[in-house]
Amino acid sequence: MLKYLIRRLLYAIPILIGVNLITFALFFMVNTPDDMARIHLGAKQTTPEMIAAWKQAHGYDKPLFFNGNAEGLDTLTDTLFFQQSVRLFTFDFGLSDSGRDIGADIQQRMWPSLALALPTFLLGLWVNITLALVAVLFRYSRVDKTALVAAVLLMSISGLFYIIGGQVLFSKVLHWVPISGYQPGADAWRFLILPVLIGVFAGLGAGLRWYRTLFLEEVNKDYVRTARAKGLSEWRTLSRHVLRNGLLPILTGVVVVIPTLFMGSLVMESFFGIPGLGSYTIEAIQGQDFAIVKAMVFLGAVLYIAGLILTDIAYAWADPRVRFK
Repeated sequence: MLKYLIRRLLYAIPILIGVNLITFALFFMVNTPDDMARIHLGAKQTTPEMIAAWKQAHGYDKPLFFNGNAEGLDTLTDTLFFQQSVRLFTFDFGLSDSGRDIGADIQQRMWPSLALALPTFLLGLWVNITLALVAVLFRYSRVDKTALVAAVLLMSISGLFYIIGGQVLFSKVLHWVPISGYQPGADAWRFLILPVLIGVFAGLGAGLRWYRTLFLEEVNKDYVRTARAKGLSEWRTLSRHVLRNGLLPILTGVVVVIPTLFMGSLVMESFFGIPGLGSYTIEAIQGQDFAIVKAMVFLGAVLYIAGLILTDIAYAWADPRVRFK
């Protein structure tokens, strides 16, 4: 297992380099450093001297990928891509183009993102699995068919409808919760309960169909028939054996969610005014702050790779037959 983990960590290095390379290429295809300087200077008339001074102060005065004026290895190392990428691999995110400490911003904003994403993920997982098991318990009956129709209807409606509808109904009409904003501490739940419930409800249709399909593939296997022959009730068979044997695909699906637990939900945080990492990324894109954008993309890639490695470890825990070399 240790050799496997070391090998996976080594594989992560070229992946992160590739992600960073694509991020640089895409961003600078849209904006040149001169364009970024004009945006951040904000002056109506910017002189070449002002632009050159801003680029030098923020480290954008070097060539992007190849320095033709240098010699030897410096043609690759004395570039914007190399120097900023090396700092990222040490998790030194530096300063944003507006002068803020990106690392401090991430540490501050990750807690509202976690406060929103973690309960949404855990509650959504529990509700989806429970409803899917109930649907399989009454499979091919009216209960199951009604659940499938409801799931398709929920999937057919945009998530924005749930957000706007929830804000209108529970905030403007009933005045149960604030329509937006965030306050840390004991009162945070008042600002989080609505987006959490909306997040769970919006993912209910797809989750129910996905888990129902997984469990239906298991119910007719030999180990399930053996459990029934031993006298176990149908519900205990589903909750004990079918659920346990369906953990591998469930764990695979969970990996996709892990980065969002830290990175936040872009849409949900923006609509509800929650100062998390999702809204932080949106603000950086709108403000053309490349330093923040590349830091958030790199951090998201790191978290996704970490999620894949944790999933492989969880495979061995969920299924003793899984072994890594």
